[in-house]
Amino acid sequence: MEDVIGVYHRPYDPRRPVACLDEQPIQLIGETRTPIPAKPGQPRRYDYEYQRNGTANLFLAFAPLVGWRHVSVTERRTAKDFGTFLRYVVDEVYEEAEKVILVTDNLNVHGVGSLYEAFDPATARRIAEKIEWHYTPKHGSWLNVAECEFAVLTRQCLSRRIGTMAELRRRIGAWENARNERLVEAKWRFTTADARIKLHRLYPSTQ
Repeated sequence: MEDVIGVYHRPYDPRRPVACLDEQPIQLIGETRTPIPAKPGQPRRYDYEYQRNGTANLFLAFAPLVGWRHVSVTERRTAKDFGTFLRYVVDEVYEEAEKVILVTDNLNVHGVGSLYEAFDPATARRIAEKIEWHYTPKHGSWLNVAECEFAVLTRQCLSRRIGTMAELRRRIGAWENARNERLVEAKWRFTTADARIKLHRLYPSTQ
């Protein structure tokens, strides 16, 4: 916990950018009847029945110090999918960086092995050497700022039924572009001193 908190309080360094990664499944829900659009004095109305159209997965990368995020929509959440997303972050987003300071949780696919699932050993090793990994503790994934960004995405963009992958990508793309244009940052205020007071029960007793 203190390790991750310390990362968030580092000054911004373009040579060593901080990126928080997370993922979230989403169910594709289609309408069985055409909704009635909203009009003055009358909210949008839709039938309670719906159609299940399968699931999708969202990978999110968030740079809290500069207010940038990207969401990739995939059909699955395998180690290979995560490795491919990780390569995009390291090789394309942060091509000029010396190290990418990566914060993520302890999910089984969140590791160097995902790179070897997706790429040849030489490529996987090259990408891995450019990453400085920082894992949130077990039951402490709330320390990953990407989770906060997912909460905003869910509230602002995913609250209505979305029936297809194409519609999901279109809606998320519009949300992402608007939020990036406004450079919405995450101002992390919880310090190690706060943790030692408020979460003292998690520390071993010395008495």
